[in-house]
Amino acid sequence: MNRKHRLAIYMVLLMIFPSIIQAEWKGFKGSGGWGMNSPFNRMFDPNKIETVFGTVEKIDITTPHKMMSHGVYIVLKSDKGLLDIHLGPQWYIERLDFDLKAGDQIEVKGTPIMMMGKPSIIAAEIKKGEELLILRDINGIPVWSRFGGKRR
Repeated sequence: MNRKHRLAIYMVLLMIFPSIIQAEWKGFKGSGGWGMNSPFNRMFDPNKIETVFGTVEKIDITTPHKMMSHGVYIVLKSDKGLLDIHLGPQWYIERLDFDLKAGDQIEVKGTPIMMMGKPSIIAAEIKKGEELLILRDINGIPVWSRFGGKRR
């Protein structure tokens, strides 16, 4: 059987059995482990939100859990010492129109956690001056899991 005949048979099979096409579809890869029900996001507890104030020491990239894509975090110098503030996935944070740099004074609302043996916070909101970046709603649902974010 030549190549032309095999292709014709394949096309007929695809028309008769559309489920063959669907069986090949693996779906989107998702949010890189940053989805609403991921192990990392389940650590966020909306009943334990705290507010901290401090100065941004640095902004960097991390992988908070196995099987996750990169995330952005801030090292914040506060009255509680140095805290890692986890913002969210790099693919989301880098597209925001929120200017944040070392030396900025900010207010952070979020859930305190221990991450890699260090006191950390999973951020829900970041306030810099009059700008407010909302990363999670009052129930802790990440804005990137809802097709876009809110910014006031």
